[in-house]
Amino acid sequence: MGKLIDGKEISAKVKAQAAKEAEELKKQGICPGLAVVIVGDDPASRIYVNNKKKACEAVGVYSEEYALGKETSQEELLTLIDKLNHKKDIHGILVQSPLPKGLDESAVVEAIDPKKDVDAFHAYNVGKIMIGDYKFLPCTPAGVIELIHSTGVEIEGKNCVVIGRSNIVGKPMAMLLLHQNGTVTICHSRTKGLAEICKRADILVSAVGRAHFVTADMVKEGAVVIDVGMNRDENGKLCGDVDFAAVEPIASHITPVPGGVGPMTIAMLMKNTISAAKLQNGIAL
Repeated sequence: MGKLIDGKEISAKVKAQAAKEAEELKKQGICPGLAVVIVGDDPASRIYVNNKKKACEAVGVYSEEYALGKETSQEELLTLIDKLNHKKDIHGILVQSPLPKGLDESAVVEAIDPKKDVDAFHAYNVGKIMIGDYKFLPCTPAGVIELIHSTGVEIEGKNCVVIGRSNIVGKPMAMLLLHQNGTVTICHSRTKGLAEICKRADILVSAVGRAHFVTADMVKEGAVVIDVGMNRDENGKLCGDVDFAAVEPIASHITPVPGGVGPMTIAMLMKNTISAAKLQNGIAL
């Protein structure tokens, strides 16, 4: 029976450390600040933004929300980002995705000052991650690494398989595992023999966004299984990419959905915001 990796418990530790560092910064006259921009009325985006605001309050990060209508133009959005880039009390800028149709998400990301890019999506930060010389890490992959570390399983020398090649999770996830000396395979929709490749994984990370995609026959006995998926099953119930009931008895450690990777993403955002405040004030990380 796989041991549950408790994302709520581990994220609480990360946030506690962030709160401690925020308090230290305030003693030096620096209040870490995060601006969150939400465009349109996507219900899931609103939930995410509200959760981020709650985390800011809990950790002691000053937050500002900019809620824009779905009719907002590209020019208006870029003007706001430019204003936030120059705002001294804002150290991190996050634009909640997805953006409404008609807005160029990649251009918006590139408009954010890399020093304030707490999502680590800007091409500058992506390049720094590639060469292993980074200040920020994308929140979800960074959270996954923390979850793996919590199991006591060493990444070095392990066969690591990442299912999914998105710029937000799949690609940076593979790079972080590689930086820790894992032997990494990235699988995707065109991969042949997917089940056989996954079956060889000591550490399996799924980020495809398809309910119950990872089945028992794809998992090696004793593997660490990390489920990044956030889906709805046929009954409308929240579930991950992994067929949890079938895979749990095979895995040595496994994340639940909800309560696994999700809480870690926001915790790592708080960590990144603290790091951004330090960097912009010449304080070593």
